Parts: sequence; C-alpha cells; structure tokens
Amino acid sequence: MCRRLVKMLHKGAGCGTFFKNSAKSIRLVNRGCTNRPFYHIVVAEKFREVKDQAIEQVGSYDPIPNEHNEKLVALNMERIRYWLAENKVRVSPPAAEIFGLAGLFPVAPSTCMKAWRNRKRDAELEANNKAEAQETS
Repeated sequence: MCRRLVKMLHKGAGCGTFFKNSAKSIRLVNRGCTNRPFYHIVVAEKFREVKDQAIEQVGSYDPIPNEHNEKLVALNMERIRYWLAENKVRVSPPAAEIFGLAGLFPVAPSTCMKAWRNRKRDAELEANNKAEAQETS
C-alpha cells in the first residue's frame, strides 16, 4: 500500500507531519511535571509514542482544581468535529469522557458512576458530621 507523505501546518499545532492514510487518534498527552499534571488534547498517529510530536493540538485539560474548585478544559470544537467527521479518528477513553462532559459525545457511564459515588460519599460525611455535632452538644 502506497502512503503519501502530507505536511500540515496549523497555528497551534507545531509542525505536524504524518502519513495521510495512517490511523489517527485523539488522546491526552501529559505535558505537566511531577505532582502537577497538565494535559494537551492532541490528534496523533495511533502507533506513535505518547511524547512524539502530534499532528495537531485541539485542546487542553487542567485536572487540578483552581481557587473556584473548577477543573479547566479548553477545546477547539471546530477542529475536533473536523477530525471526527473527515478522518474517522479513534478517541481514547479519557478524551471521550471529556468530550461527553462538553456535550460532543454522550455522557460516559463511568462519569455517571463517579458522580453517584461522590454524592454518596458526601451524604455519608454530612451524616457523620451531624452525629458528631449532636454528641458534642
């Protein structure tokens, strides 16, 4: 099978060189350091190393909550839709979970289960705090 080398240059992508017919995936790439993760959401060739140069960066994700208890996500929806529609890329599970929360995909069942567990844990903590308050008064 003949693969034709194509060069694409996008503003936020760096220098994305890739084979036109190769399998691609949208995945998270860790660009943070120890104890401070920060992820870029990139389109990359499926069988390349994680730290290899990506074709295009389509977003970023900061999992550490800020002072308002928010986890920040930035997505270029136009480019994500382009890659999903035109090139039929594979999406990694963590990226699919983020896209589900953003409304691009259906909400992942693991997200619903995580929210359910957090609500259950918070209810138990609140009940324990009430019991302790009654014991002390």
